[in-house]
Amino acid sequence: MSEFLTLVPPVAVLLPVAVLVALLPRRSGHALGALVPALAVAWVWFVPTGAHLQTTFLGFDAVLFNVDDFSRLMGLIFGLIAAVAVLYSYASEADTTQTGFALSYVATSFGAVFAGDWLSLLFFWELMAVTSTLLVWHYGGKAVRAGFRYALLHGLGGTLLMAAILQTYVAKGTFLFASVPNGPETAGIAAGLPAALAAVGIGVNVGFIGLHAWLPDTYPRPHVAASVFLCVFTTKTGVYGMYRAFPDGHVAVAYMGGGMAVFGAMFALFQNDMRRLLSYHIQSQVGYMVAGVGIGGALAQAGAFAHVFNHILYKGLLFMTAGVVIYRTGTESLKKLGGLWREMPLTAGAFSVAALSIAGFPGFNGFVSKGIVISASHYSFSKGPLPVGEFYTLEWLLLLGGVGTFMSFIKFGYYAFFHGEYEGSVPDANRLQSVAMLTVAALCVAYGIFDSALFAILPFDVTNEAVVDHVYKTYTVPHIVEGVALAALGLVGFAATKKPLSKLGRVPDVDRLYNPVVFYGTRALVVGVTELYAAVDRAVVRATAVVVRTATEPDELLAQLRDTSAGDDGLAHPLRAGIGFSVLILAVFVTVALLLLS
Repeated sequence: MSEFLTLVPPVAVLLPVAVLVALLPRRSGHALGALVPALAVAWVWFVPTGAHLQTTFLGFDAVLFNVDDFSRLMGLIFGLIAAVAVLYSYASEADTTQTGFALSYVATSFGAVFAGDWLSLLFFWELMAVTSTLLVWHYGGKAVRAGFRYALLHGLGGTLLMAAILQTYVAKGTFLFASVPNGPETAGIAAGLPAALAAVGIGVNVGFIGLHAWLPDTYPRPHVAASVFLCVFTTKTGVYGMYRAFPDGHVAVAYMGGGMAVFGAMFALFQNDMRRLLSYHIQSQVGYMVAGVGIGGALAQAGAFAHVFNHILYKGLLFMTAGVVIYRTGTESLKKLGGLWREMPLTAGAFSVAALSIAGFPGFNGFVSKGIVISASHYSFSKGPLPVGEFYTLEWLLLLGGVGTFMSFIKFGYYAFFHGEYEGSVPDANRLQSVAMLTVAALCVAYGIFDSALFAILPFDVTNEAVVDHVYKTYTVPHIVEGVALAALGLVGFAATKKPLSKLGRVPDVDRLYNPVVFYGTRALVVGVTELYAAVDRAVVRATAVVVRTATEPDELLAQLRDTSAGDDGLAHPLRAGIGFSVLILAVFVTVALLLLS
């Protein structure tokens, strides 16, 4: 049985299923679309660690299916959330074409995280950018232009990653990961320029500061069900790619993660569009994962992937709850909502679970995984340049991001559900939307209370002192006090800033600068190139006409020259003739040169 499972990679099944879903009637198509990712969870669970499918790809050694503790965790959570998201899509009136695009996006993500070499990973990485772009474009309207910007940035990131991979191949002589048979002695991307290119290329996907604006620009645009898929796969596959590139960590990556945690939470606090707020918090929460990868070592990497797992659950749930509000009210802005807990108690309850999870309140899954990363920043990383008392530089950045997270979701919940009264009456989530949300909410609570269930699927045992440099225990008094203190600071912080925040309009981000620069710069480049080509084309046509006329009608041309020079003195005629002949010769040379260059 296990041999059969390794012969066919999940992507080989999921891609045809995505096509079938798009072609089948809506009910049967969505039923198939929910069933197959659920079966993929069982598939990934039972495939033995170390299983791989080795072949050749484009003439190079490749491993299309490689199972280790990292790829298994990614496959488990990808399959689980995909099944729930398809159910939510059906309940939210998504058509089968959109769900087909979404499942092709899921399939290519599976291909990327189960690849055992850089060439295969890059292939699926780029396909993932294509399928997610199609998912965004399918909705039309404003999503089309946002999709173009999304595709442009991810194309740039993929190009930089490809350059890093090619240089690594030159250095190592193989595309294989170090963990597979015949792989290189050293893991990861080659040091130096390849590492820098890989960091920036993958940094696009994970939302490095300055490369992040595609997140809040794109994810609020498409259908609400499409946003549930989008919030999961690109950034988390990016974290996986970051680990493969830097398996031993990197100090710059770690501090970038800390900066992302603070920056994303701060900009989320400025937002009034629900999905835009949630999109900035993707950047913030991915910052914890990136920090864990950058710290390196068993404790930090286990924390990073624990947070990948948990984040997919609570972030998917947050986009589901926001989607239900939009689906029922037709409103995206928090300023136009309020008091919905009376009209939509189930949705408000699911939101509360997700908000407490993402903020890291004790008893919820985010508390477990955030705690691991924060502990690693203290016990497995340097103090850094700006320690504050007993808190090291990276540690207090992560804690500050936690305060900002509490403030953001207090704001979200206050304005959407608990402040004032909603004018009119709206129904709560429908039956299948409720099933989808309650399933994920239950998992958020279960993995928060029964942390051993989460520890069991992590790549390293964080409770074993032989594996990690500091044994992690979730429910200790200092950890609980820390979680409650962050919540209290978040509550005080929101109360202090509520009035000025309510007066804010849309706060500009870096895309306010580079979107018009790219737009007008690209347009100027296109116009410049086309006009230059047109000018050269006209010159070639004229020069060719002169050459042809000289060859076919020399007498007429000489007669015109004589008529033109009539009345000139004797010296002017031969001078004009010489100039005319020189121009003719020059035209011939220009014509020949242009023909050779074209």
